[in-house]
Amino acid sequence: MNIFGKIAGIALGAALSLGAVASTASAQSVEEIKSRGTVNIGMLVDFAPFGIINDQGKPDGYDADVAKLLAEDMGVQVNLVPVTGPNRIPYLLSGQVDILVASLGITPERAEQVDFSQGYAGIEIFVYGDVNTEIKDPADLAGKSVAVARASTQDTSLTAVAPEGTNIQRFDDDASAVQALLSGQVPLMGASNVVVSQLDTVAPGRFDVKLSLRQQSQGIATRPGQTELMEYINAFLAKNKENGKLNELHEKWVQTPLPEFLQKSE
Repeated sequence: MNIFGKIAGIALGAALSLGAVASTASAQSVEEIKSRGTVNIGMLVDFAPFGIINDQGKPDGYDADVAKLLAEDMGVQVNLVPVTGPNRIPYLLSGQVDILVASLGITPERAEQVDFSQGYAGIEIFVYGDVNTEIKDPADLAGKSVAVARASTQDTSLTAVAPEGTNIQRFDDDASAVQALLSGQVPLMGASNVVVSQLDTVAPGRFDVKLSLRQQSQGIATRPGQTELMEYINAFLAKNKENGKLNELHEKWVQTPLPEFLQKSE
């Protein structure tokens, strides 16, 4: 429980300090980024192992390594800007970052706001919680309290199936939702397979998976209409799927191969 609270506190401080220095003059093309010599990339830092703050107080994780590899491919320096689930799209649209590598699940709703690359990671979303709380189908959620990270895919997936009377409690990030579950504030939460794996390690035997809500691809995002930049990003992803570098990074951080449905270029 303490480790999740610590991550949340560090993440907030990093977002305030590092996010404040992000350039507001956001580049529109690869050539502009190369001319500037730096690419500003937004990423979550509260969604281990995709995004964390390391012992040196810097953003790290799978998303950070993908962002660094993309900057290296462009031949520029990378400025990793911590964002949160609710503010990551606003940061992109307002020009505070050039690109998002921020565990952003590809959904039709989000695709109306941003342009997505092919998938570079993938997760499964579950209802997860107290072993003594019996949930066999979405109808059983009526009258139950379920924690989710606000504006996350967990939130939208749960909202889509939750019957009337479900008490969906929305928190600013996954760390806060996890804290609510561990403290007994709620018996259930919407959680990715990554969070489920971590909680099974932190609190073995206390919780189990109730329902699978969605399998999703996560994409790199740009502002709408940046066709040349998106073509570059997709070519970068295709190349690094083919040469195995994305798989190496995924195995390094997630301890599993890149999901099979993402292994080939889309």
